[in-house]
This record gives sequence, structure tokens and C-alpha cells, in this order.
Amino acid sequence: MSPARSVFSNPPKKPALEDGIYTEEEVRLANRNSGSLLETLNHDITPTGAHYLLIHFDVPNIDPSLHNLEFGDGFDSPYSLSMEDIRSLPRITMPVTLECAGNGRSRLSPRSLSMPWGVEAVGTSEWTGTPLLPLVERAAPKPGTADFAFTAADRGFDKGMEHNFGRSLTPKELSELQVLLAYEMNGQPLLPQHGAPLRIIVPGWYGMASVKWLTRIDALQTRYQGFQQIQTYRYRNHPDETGTPVSEIRVKSLMVPPGLPDWISRLRFVRPGKTAITGRAWSGGGVPIRKVEFSDGDHWREAVLSRPVGHYAWTGWSFDWFAEPGEHVLRCRATDVKGNTQPLHSRWDASGFGNNMVQEVGVLVAEDP
Repeated sequence: MSPARSVFSNPPKKPALEDGIYTEEEVRLANRNSGSLLETLNHDITPTGAHYLLIHFDVPNIDPSLHNLEFGDGFDSPYSLSMEDIRSLPRITMPVTLECAGNGRSRLSPRSLSMPWGVEAVGTSEWTGTPLLPLVERAAPKPGTADFAFTAADRGFDKGMEHNFGRSLTPKELSELQVLLAYEMNGQPLLPQHGAPLRIIVPGWYGMASVKWLTRIDALQTRYQGFQQIQTYRYRNHPDETGTPVSEIRVKSLMVPPGLPDWISRLRFVRPGKTAITGRAWSGGGVPIRKVEFSDGDHWREAVLSRPVGHYAWTGWSFDWFAEPGEHVLRCRATDVKGNTQPLHSRWDASGFGNNMVQEVGVLVAEDP
């Protein structure tokens, strides 16, 4: 069997990877997708061009003037909406922090072959659209509905299975989450790579739930069995386990790396004295941040919090660090009001999901390098 044919009909198991060594496939993924620039953490709202990006297959070429959203199977009153119809509906704007479920994957050992995220797969945007729940209710889901399936226009292969990207939410989840049918990002129409012309935003959950290029919603009498719901985005200790679903974002924080960077290593150079350290912290499900701590060694000291950008958006924090000469590893860790705290070491997962270990930034403090 040719190598190309085996990719589609008999895909090999993911190979064992060497820490710090990246495969050609991972480099291609990293060139195609992108993380946010950590220096843009200084912005309440991530500049649109700097928001992290993960695309599973190809960006669909969709003409907004011809695009319709179908409320299809499982509804007593199925109907469709054009983009003009959707824009005429009640309009709201919500700041929401989105994070990729695989953020931090490259920091695991051993890691899974996939997009080798560091810590930058997170961003906050102001999403504009209309609440989804009233539109689903208007379609009248049949009694006994167990799941709502959201189907996207992007299509491809994963582990030899051809499928459109799709995810689902239960009726309870849809009623409790402020799911938004979004068509604008930061006051502008969605860009193609961010789901134009239409996507959903599921606030408080990892980004895989916020389906881009949305084309169809179906009400199901049994739980959705789509590939991206069942075969992946599940926490597993072993790849062959059924695992548990990835859903709410785990508590996390990041800092803006201080000082000046080295081009290749990204290590930082800081001169001695008072240095302002700033960053962001967030948690899933709209749970507020209770505290952020900063460390340049063995001791943790509490930072100053600012007001959250929104109910489902991150909180700013700052700390005045008196940088003393020497080499330091700076860390920050967040705790939310439910008592969840970032771990100091990575929480291993077979696919590299949900890694919320503390960030580490290497710094040299000196008068002259």
C-alpha cells in the first residue's frame, strides 16, 4: 500500500516523539496555525490579527449572500435563516476568552503528535451576534431530544475517517450557557479563518465547542456520535480509553514576558530595579479569579487584580518586581473562587488536552549582558 493511500485508509498509530524534537508534520501544523503574541496580553481585547488560530481542515470558501443556517432534523418546525435574517435579529456583544484545548501540549512528556502549542493558544475578543437558544426553541425540538448537533462546512480526514467538523451540546448545556450565534469579531465581520460568515461561541468552554463555518443544527434523540465529539477532545490516560469529555476551561494565567527578548531562545534580558509584571488570568464557566501569585524563585507573592473584562473574559493582574542581578525563572499561577489552582507540573493527558501548568519565563537580570 502506498504511503498516501495508507494515510486515508489505514492510518498508522501516532509515533513516539522525542522531547524537544519536532516532526515535519508538527512544523507544518505550526506554520499553518498560530498563537497569540504574549505581549498583546496588555490589551483587554486581543487584536484580531493576533488572536490564536486553529483550523482542522481547510478554510471553506463561503459566499455570505448565499449562506443559510438550517435547523434540520429533529425539529417540529424546521426552518432556515439567511445571513440577512440573522443580522436582523436582536444583537448583543460579549467579550469572551477562548483557549484551545491543546494549549500547552508541547510542555508534556511524552507528548502526542498534534499541533505543538506552547502557551499562546488563547485570546479574548468581543463577539457580536444573537443568542442561539431562542432560535432553537423557535424550531421546536421534538420531545425527548438528547443532543443538538452543530455541523460546520469544513471537511477532511482524521484517523482515516472523512467527516465535517461537528460538535454537540445537550439541551441542559444549551439552556445554561449563553451560546452566541456570532457574525462579527471586534466590531468587524468575521474573517474567513475565524469562521466567516457564521459560527457559535460557547463561553467558558475550550475553543473546540465554538464551531466555525456553521451550516446546520439538528436535534437528536440520542447523543451525537460525530468524530470530534467521540474520537477526540476527551481526557484519556491511554489513547484506547473512552475517556471523559473536554468541556470547561481550566483555571490559568499568563504573564507578558518582561524586558528584551533573545531572537531565538526567547529568554529575557532585564536590568536591575523595579520592573512591572503584567498578565491575564481566566477560568471556565464564568468562574471569577480569586487571586494571582507571582514568583521569581521559591516564594509566591500575591499580585494586584483588575476588574474582569467580562463575565466570560479574563482578568488583568500586575506585580511590581524588584529585579536583582542573576538568572531567574519567573512564574505566575491563578486560583479561582472555587479554589481551583494551577498546578506547578503538567497534568498528563494522552492527547495533550487541558494542560494548565504554570508558565515559566527565563530571565537574566544584569546591568550589561
